[in-house]
Amino acid sequence: MDELHGYRDQIDAIDRELIELFRRRMEVTRQVGEYKRAHGLPVLDEDRERQVLRNKGDLAGPALRPAAVTLFQTILSLSRRQQRDLMGAEDSNPGLARYGEARIRVRRPIENPRVVYQGVPGAYSEQAAVNFFGEGVDAAGLEQFEDCFAAVKEGRADYAVLPIENSSTGAIRQIYDLMTQYECFIVGETTVKVEHCLMALPGATLDGITHVYSHEQGLFQCERYLNAHPDWKQVPQADTAGSAQMVASSGDLTKAAICSERAAAIYGLEILAHAINHNTQNTTRFVVVSPRMELRPGADKISTVFVIPHEAGSLHEILSTFAVHGLNMVKLESRPLPERNWEYMFFLEFTGALDDPEAADALLELAQTTGDFRVLGNFKSNLN
Repeated sequence: MDELHGYRDQIDAIDRELIELFRRRMEVTRQVGEYKRAHGLPVLDEDRERQVLRNKGDLAGPALRPAAVTLFQTILSLSRRQQRDLMGAEDSNPGLARYGEARIRVRRPIENPRVVYQGVPGAYSEQAAVNFFGEGVDAAGLEQFEDCFAAVKEGRADYAVLPIENSSTGAIRQIYDLMTQYECFIVGETTVKVEHCLMALPGATLDGITHVYSHEQGLFQCERYLNAHPDWKQVPQADTAGSAQMVASSGDLTKAAICSERAAAIYGLEILAHAINHNTQNTTRFVVVSPRMELRPGADKISTVFVIPHEAGSLHEILSTFAVHGLNMVKLESRPLPERNWEYMFFLEFTGALDDPEAADALLELAQTTGDFRVLGNFKSNLN
């Protein structure tokens, strides 16, 4: 143990030297920033940084090259951050002004709200609305996801409850695209465990089924069960509960639907098989969308969206922001930008509250290093 303490003492002594050298380096980079500000030069010199990383990797040698490059990527990121602060780079991102306006217009949660979701009664989205707002919620189903966004934006609804990702099939990309198009805010989230049932009209039997209806994802999630019945024709529909509604109104004992137990009860169908989805842990995450930002009690997750330059190291600089501030990044999703080949918009979520100093600093740095920056909301995590 004494030998281990001796090693640790050596490390502490080396670290003190490193801190002093780091302090001296940051002082020089501050002077570089002042020079760039005086001469109108950009903070990032991509060719120079690429050469620096190459040189440091060469100095470290083959064994330590990857670690040395990672170390200096972080050091260069901190230097750029320092220079951006010095040069007032944060003022150039209009997203900060937009965020400030959203904070001024923060509203209280609406009592007895009007809520919309995509689908018909019995949909998993309706269940999500009940989970979040309670059994007595005034909820109405609309045909398309975009109809829900439009209803919120136009004041015909106070909130929309929309699926944003599934634990089995991943992100629901259309929701991400519509979030940016309609500039709404996320004020809450909830999850619904997906337990698909096969249902048909009273009197129907498994032997008599010829057609099975559901959303394409419902059919996919029950693929193993359906493969055991190769004679059944699978027919994709707009949503799962709508399939139950259609089968109930058909009067045809040869038709069956795949959807929730709740839908079977609503439309008077009999369940022929329970829990037929092969992933028994299949869960969908829903977000609660509002036209204005809300800060509800217990908010501990921040959602953002931004575009980064198509430059080497851009994403690494974003990720280092969270390491520096000790914040936990919990979600990163990319979407291609239309008509801009190989450029992407990123949706990023991390733990924190907007009034927390570390989170506020992280948002400022995101604004300094990104374009089209937006804060989508601060809400209470509810992932089960």
